Amino acid sequence: MRRAKAEAEKRRAMAVAREQEMKATVVENEAKVPLAMAEAFQKGNLGIMDYYRMKNIVADTTMRDSIAKPEDKK
Repeated sequence: MRRAKAEAEKRRAMAVAREQEMKATVVENEAKVPLAMAEAFQKGNLGIMDYYRMKNIVADTTMRDSIAKPEDKK
């Protein structure tokens, strides 16, 4: 019984560690986005209208997410 509990705890700890690694990867990749956009602007692969369209899509997505979330009633 103790062995089973120890193995379950080991699996849980591994899952927590994996989750933390994934979060770190996401943060690291999100930090690369502005650099890639700056490079695209400099090379001419991204125009100002493309940038505004992208920002509009992000704003629209954020708005839809906030509408979709249920209100907290306290």
